[in-house]
Amino acid sequence: MRKALLVMVLASPLLFLLFHVPTVDIPAVFAQTPDGEHNCPATTAIPPYVGLGTGVFSPNQNLCLPRLAPVGGSTGPIAFIVQGVEPSDRVDSQGTVYVVSIRGVPGGVDLWRWYQTADGAPSFNGALPFRYEGQPDNCGILTNGCAKNVGSLTNLGVAPGGGDADIAVNAPDPLNSNTPNLALTSLLLAPGVTATHSTDRGNTFSPPNVAAALIPGDDRQWNDAIDVSTAYLEYHDAATFNIDVQRSNDGGLTYANGVGEAVDPATAPTAITPLGAANIAGQIRIDHSRCPSRGNLYQVFAAPDNATENLTGAALRSMYVGVSIDAKLGSPVFMFTDYKIFTGLAGANNQGAVNLFPALATDNFGFVYAVWSDQTHINFSSSSDHGKTWTAPMAVNSGTTVGKSNVFPWVAADANGHAVVTWFGASLAGNSNDKTVMEKACMDGTTSCWAQWNVYMAETVNGHDPSPAFTQYTASDHVVHAGTISTGGLGGGANRNLADFFQVALDRQHRANISFADDHIASPTCTSQSPGHCADNDPKSYRTGQPYFTYRLHPPAGLNTEGTCAGQATEGEEEDEAEGDDNEGDHVDSVDRRDDQNHKENGTFHYHDSSRGMDVLSSNGVRSITYSGTCVNFIGDAKVNGKLGGYQFTFAACDLSATGGIGTFAITLTGPGGFTYSKNRTMTKGFVKLHVLL
Repeated sequence: MRKALLVMVLASPLLFLLFHVPTVDIPAVFAQTPDGEHNCPATTAIPPYVGLGTGVFSPNQNLCLPRLAPVGGSTGPIAFIVQGVEPSDRVDSQGTVYVVSIRGVPGGVDLWRWYQTADGAPSFNGALPFRYEGQPDNCGILTNGCAKNVGSLTNLGVAPGGGDADIAVNAPDPLNSNTPNLALTSLLLAPGVTATHSTDRGNTFSPPNVAAALIPGDDRQWNDAIDVSTAYLEYHDAATFNIDVQRSNDGGLTYANGVGEAVDPATAPTAITPLGAANIAGQIRIDHSRCPSRGNLYQVFAAPDNATENLTGAALRSMYVGVSIDAKLGSPVFMFTDYKIFTGLAGANNQGAVNLFPALATDNFGFVYAVWSDQTHINFSSSSDHGKTWTAPMAVNSGTTVGKSNVFPWVAADANGHAVVTWFGASLAGNSNDKTVMEKACMDGTTSCWAQWNVYMAETVNGHDPSPAFTQYTASDHVVHAGTISTGGLGGGANRNLADFFQVALDRQHRANISFADDHIASPTCTSQSPGHCADNDPKSYRTGQPYFTYRLHPPAGLNTEGTCAGQATEGEEEDEAEGDDNEGDHVDSVDRRDDQNHKENGTFHYHDSSRGMDVLSSNGVRSITYSGTCVNFIGDAKVNGKLGGYQFTFAACDLSATGGIGTFAITLTGPGGFTYSKNRTMTKGFVKLHVLL
């Protein structure tokens, strides 16, 4: 038992700190929840909940969390009330299901796994016996090493992250008993993104790498993975608010094998600047098909429609996708080209920023799908040419959800044209942030007249047709939340118990696996946090978002697992590439493209001088690309050792292969305080290639 609890709100809106005077220590034993969930803490955040299911979806089940996270040992002197929001899920090619959720900074993240061989078959009602894997990012902090907060009396309650989280799964590794790698990241903001990975299905993790992002000061990272050990990390850097993308070749331990920026130079005035409206980035996605497009990167984001709107802080009313067709080549630098998906009405402030997040998916034939919310409609659009053009958006919500508030869409895809879209749908019309509509005073003093929210899913098997057919299902077997839902991130006064999104993933049987946050059960800490108000339907009861899970019990009818790949076999675009070293060990990587037809220039440049300890990375692409014989020249702004500050560079690379050589490069760098640097060298290894056809 614990008493004398006093709540204190930390800088993060997601964490609550309690001072307490313990009277009895919590025993270090594992609790067992219904339907076989195992390795759970002895005292859970809420009583175990397993619903009745819907006939189409399995019983909704909460995933166990500890009620409190003491800091300084089992007796405190302080503790966090534990929550689990923004759940992300993945299913690997062997059917293992992973779910991760966040506690908030600096509480870290939590992970659950269901691997049938080790964790057991589904229960009689279809519920899965998840194993609680603790906190992968709570490793090596203060004392204790990698406690993972599982049954430990010295649960530290802190970790280098918890602000955001994402996971990604790789293909089976033939050198590791065909076990797929699991990559995980957690956000601390400063220094940035914490990365770790597991090669034994989540039982153990590598010590967290707190400097995974090349640029310090980051926000809202996302991940995806492909093949045995390739993973991608995407995040905003606070300095420019561009969308930075890094590649890992070691399964997500480090992300130092490739870099690019998803907002191209032509779109930059519209979509970046920390002082303007900037952008909201959705999850990065990789084309996993067996088509020529395999390995393409897609980055969806919402932004204003033009540069003027960006500078004046106007609504993020347009949807964009950044497409990289050269990332799959494995080079240390790669480029994105941005295309517009949709533009909302001018002045509409409900198209993007107040509706986190846009989402995107690719199917097994290279078709691409995007979804977003305008507070009423869950909009869906598809591309059959690798993101260049998009179908007119259509609303996929139907039936009782029409005209009501609908938020937090997500999308997953696999078979030819098979896509599933999930979201929270309310019983009332209006803006989900509006308390006057969503939280009216009820005659009976409860939340009975508040907006009642459920989890919905719409599914199609012909998603890339001009007018695809969707079937809508209710995935939740109970009301998951009552009242407002904030769609404005950290701002505003609407309820943030469910945070900003939830996810859906498809398994190898093409079934939707949905993880979502839910606060329909009052927290047991209500006796101290809201004394006298502990009923589940009491508007004053204290409650926290908790992670739940459900999945489609049977695959949909009409699936098509054969067909023709999207787009063309080749993209018909040219780029220049350079990669190599000089005899002093200085290293250069560059890629650039000049599109004269559309008057666009783009590129990524990276240079490292080992003797000076200087690392130079282009910022917001390159410009002024010119050619002279077998040489290419361009200029750009630069980050030096991860920092902006008025640095500019000029670069030239020459191809000497026709004369039996490799190439030359020349760099000049200028910066604040009269800083200058220049070097002109002959490459001793590597290559320079001009006009490479993709």
